[in-house]
Amino acid sequence: MTRIRNPFAGSEGYNCFGCSPDNPIGFNLVFTDEDDEIATTWNPAPDYVGFSGVLHGGIQAALHDEIAGWFVFAKLGTAGFTSELSVRFLAPVLISKGPVSLRARLESRQDRIATLTTNLFDGEGTLCSEAHVAYYIVPEHIARRRFHYPGLQAFTDA
Repeated sequence: MTRIRNPFAGSEGYNCFGCSPDNPIGFNLVFTDEDDEIATTWNPAPDYVGFSGVLHGGIQAALHDEIAGWFVFAKLGTAGFTSELSVRFLAPVLISKGPVSLRARLESRQDRIATLTTNLFDGEGTLCSEAHVAYYIVPEHIARRRFHYPGLQAFTDA
């Protein structure tokens, strides 16, 4: 398991809801590289519930979307945008069970579409939601110009 560096941190105007360490209402996610997967954990506060004590489904979708984007950055060496996101809710995520964990892996890559699967587990390790994400990816030179992608090396501490 290797921590993925956030090369965007400290950049002017960077305030991503998912991964900026400086967004006071955001997730402040930190990611790790675990062989063929990207992983993260997050401790949901009561501000993020729908039903009493249950993590809101839209928040879950945002978490799935964020980890998919970081997989593209850190594993595929480019950037792009989510073109499709389909979430299956399998069990309620009770925030009383503690931090949730997410994992993302690549299912396929064809032309400019990377298809990923992401999983969200509650604090007891139960799979509570899963998503299939189609991510439109661009060549690295375009990602650098249009999306301020800093290159694959920027995500490692080496």
